[in-house]
Amino acid sequence: MAEMDTSGGGHHKKGPGVKKAKKASTRVDLTPMVDLGFLLITFFIFTTTMSQPTAMKLNLPKDTDKPEEQNKLKESGALTLLLGKNNDVYYYEGQLDPSASNLKSSTMKKIRGEIIKKKRSTPPEDLMIVIKPGEESTYKDVVDALDEMTINDIKRYALVDISDVEAQLVKVSDASGAAGK
Repeated sequence: MAEMDTSGGGHHKKGPGVKKAKKASTRVDLTPMVDLGFLLITFFIFTTTMSQPTAMKLNLPKDTDKPEEQNKLKESGALTLLLGKNNDVYYYEGQLDPSASNLKSSTMKKIRGEIIKKKRSTPPEDLMIVIKPGEESTYKDVVDALDEMTINDIKRYALVDISDVEAQLVKVSDASGAAGK
């Protein structure tokens, strides 16, 4: 039991004519106050709003089986980003040529300029950016690419699995880039 002793400590004046009064000790029981403190702490813990996790809002299209109901995309409005290792980004506009002559390389820091250039040269309803992370790309690269979509106010983009041909091109480009460094 918690208690507080408030009895006098013997610091009385002594002298002729001073009667020594016997002082009764006062005891204050602090147990109810401790209980009240814990009740208040518990109340505030349960009534506080915990911090909400922040997440990026993704608008996903409806999944349809009929080809005529699927989203159509103009080849001139497509920009595909292939994410490689070491913050390397390979990109091409439209469809990938069989000879890969339209495949260009950049870094994650410099890709914003290409996105802005594509956005300026394409009508907003036709612009679509396809993000394809490779095997050796990191989670940070994917998040950075999604952040670029938000920063550049790109309304239509997709996160898609990389094809085998594109994956091979990224591996070859990463290997030649590492040898050249």
